[in-house]
Amino acid sequence: MGKISLKQVTKAFGDAEVIPPLDLDINEGEFVVFVGPSGCGKSTLLRLIAGLEDVSSGTIEIDGQNATEVPPAKRGLAMVFQSYALYPHMSVRKNIAFPLKMAKMDPAEQERRVTAAAKVLNLTDYLDRRPGQLSGGQRQRVAIGRAIVREPAAFLFDEPLSNLDAALRVNMRLEISELHQSLATTMIYVTHDQVEAMTMADKIVVLRAGRIEQVGTPLELYRTPANQFVAGFIGSPKMNFITGEEAARFGAHTIGIRPEHCVLSTTDGTWKGKVGVAEHLGSDTFLYVTVPGMDPLTVRVQGEAGVHHGDTVFISPVAENLHRFEANGLAIRQATA
Repeated sequence: MGKISLKQVTKAFGDAEVIPPLDLDINEGEFVVFVGPSGCGKSTLLRLIAGLEDVSSGTIEIDGQNATEVPPAKRGLAMVFQSYALYPHMSVRKNIAFPLKMAKMDPAEQERRVTAAAKVLNLTDYLDRRPGQLSGGQRQRVAIGRAIVREPAAFLFDEPLSNLDAALRVNMRLEISELHQSLATTMIYVTHDQVEAMTMADKIVVLRAGRIEQVGTPLELYRTPANQFVAGFIGSPKMNFITGEEAARFGAHTIGIRPEHCVLSTTDGTWKGKVGVAEHLGSDTFLYVTVPGMDPLTVRVQGEAGVHHGDTVFISPVAENLHRFEANGLAIRQATA
């Protein structure tokens, strides 16, 4: 249960086509993340799968059955939104049980499912509290619990961590990943945060202007991006891009090198520049180096860099980690023996 296929799916609002013809297969039990900049169509695509938006053309299949015209409540999917949408006057127990009550499920079965979901989400001690007595992370767990009790074919998450502070986001990211491992249920997760995508996904779908730029595992996208857009979006800090004569030396219109694949020296190297801002993170130092005739380069150095603002440094790319791109942005693949 939980295989979802989109076949030539499109979405238009009037004359504006926001999702051009799109094909995508999501396998049973996969954790798939839709990622891309604001306005790329990732939430719209999720809403099409959920049935909250009508497709303009194409078909959506769930477990081999055409669900294109099936209403949301009958698709066997459960959605968790950015806002918790909890009932403030109800206890946690009643909030979690609400969809079961609306379905007129047997009270004993309701209690069994609520108890089981609360145990999975560490909410057992909070079942008699109201949402106003909970932290943001606990409220989000209640919203997830309300989805779990429906025992859906797949979970759909629409930027569920956006309202949380940085520490809570990390904790909830781990909890949702653990939940996927324990439930082994298909999950589709929308985010604009590529770090969330890299750390949570089995498979990432990178979107731009409603089109799929690349689908692959996190490491596939990191190591072999299909084009310059994917290369610049995946990875933190962002990849450095170099054009002009310097790129031509390496046989490309544009070359890309990640900050962690730049070698720093105080004596010699490929590019000579001056250190600007240095961000000290303890385990790493990020240096922003100004090189004449080029955009500033970001260099990631393990531990302390030992250089300071205004120092002259040399930067060399690690040859095997260099990315080359054509004028149209497509990656140039090197021939293998």
